[in-house]
Amino acid sequence: MSVLILFVFMVAAVAAMPIAHALLVAAMAAAASSDKVPLDLLVQQMVAQVQSFPLIAIPFFMLTGSLMMGGKLGEALVGVLSALIGRFHGGPAQVGVLSSTLFGGVSGSAVADASAIGSLMIPWHKRLGYPAAFSAATLAAAATIDILIPPSIPMILFALTANASIADLFVAGVAPGLLMCAGFMAACWWVGRRRNFPRDTAPFDGAAFRRHLAYAFPAVLLPVLIIVFLRFGIATPTEVAVLSTLYAGVVSVLVYRDLGWQRLNTAVVHAGLATGVVLLVIMASAAIGWLLTFDQMPQGIAQWVQQNVHAKVLVILMMNLLMLFLGMFIDLPAAVLLLTPVFVPLAQSIGMEMTQLGIMMVVNLAIGLYTPPVGTTLFITSALAKVKVGATVRELGPFYLVAFGVLALVSYWPGLILN
Repeated sequence: MSVLILFVFMVAAVAAMPIAHALLVAAMAAAASSDKVPLDLLVQQMVAQVQSFPLIAIPFFMLTGSLMMGGKLGEALVGVLSALIGRFHGGPAQVGVLSSTLFGGVSGSAVADASAIGSLMIPWHKRLGYPAAFSAATLAAAATIDILIPPSIPMILFALTANASIADLFVAGVAPGLLMCAGFMAACWWVGRRRNFPRDTAPFDGAAFRRHLAYAFPAVLLPVLIIVFLRFGIATPTEVAVLSTLYAGVVSVLVYRDLGWQRLNTAVVHAGLATGVVLLVIMASAAIGWLLTFDQMPQGIAQWVQQNVHAKVLVILMMNLLMLFLGMFIDLPAAVLLLTPVFVPLAQSIGMEMTQLGIMMVVNLAIGLYTPPVGTTLFITSALAKVKVGATVRELGPFYLVAFGVLALVSYWPGLILN
């Protein structure tokens, strides 16, 4: 049954069928080929997976991002960062990286980050004379920091599937997210210095900087509040999601004064549609995961590894290679939901904490977001920059090196992320 599922899924994916639909077709084909799987039970498994209270956090975090970044905040954020570091080598590119890092504390979606920050930064880079392909590469990679800095939609999905703590995952994602940010900024500086990229030559305006900083401060404060509330147990992740939406609404009305009924309606519709896509993927992945578990595929993989691979270092390496490979072809939410049931027993067999496995998986699959052939942020920023995907990929070398370095730290130094 497992072989049939994988075969049908790959055929459907190659045929450019949406991932959720490909998963559903594979599940239906497997169920129809076996007389041991009642279809009504399969449907029950699909519905049961989305009857989870923590899932309420997903639409509220998405709505928070839409409210905060759909107005004047994005321009203020770029303004304060460009005034701070725009004059250094690779400074405009570093502004993009920092903007994505700060936006990560608002949205939790790399795709939303690539779209919002890319539409702001790429025209500015072009006006300065930056190579469009390098600008697209920088923002495609930097957007993935969004799913490491809490809140993070993939971490919520992993926690629900692996029965892990969302709060622990959110706190553990801060260190690798900041390391990724620092590494990407260093890569921008090195490339900008080596290739003598243009810089923002405007003199530093202290008054303008302080004005932009005060204007953007309420949004910059949001990720700090999320961490504090989760770290000290003030509220659950779901409650934090609701509070963050309320905070975003109040700030948009009282501080930025740019929240009208039309923009509120647009933000709610956008968050609803995005949530619907995620829930469909969750339901389809639940069907596949239940069928694979019924066929004892995860237990079989764990047993084979235990019998043939005895070094913990090699087990972790095998897990990373498989996640990196699959992340190149499968959308991140679907990959999290499909791979988690497979890797949980394997991680338990080598004594790996679920929090470490979750962060390792998110970092792995984040790299897939800007790696062809199915790189979502890669396609978005290339389209915004109006350059070919191949040209963008050629500029991604330094960012891949940084990402693999952070992945190695997360994989083999658990003390970096575990309390």
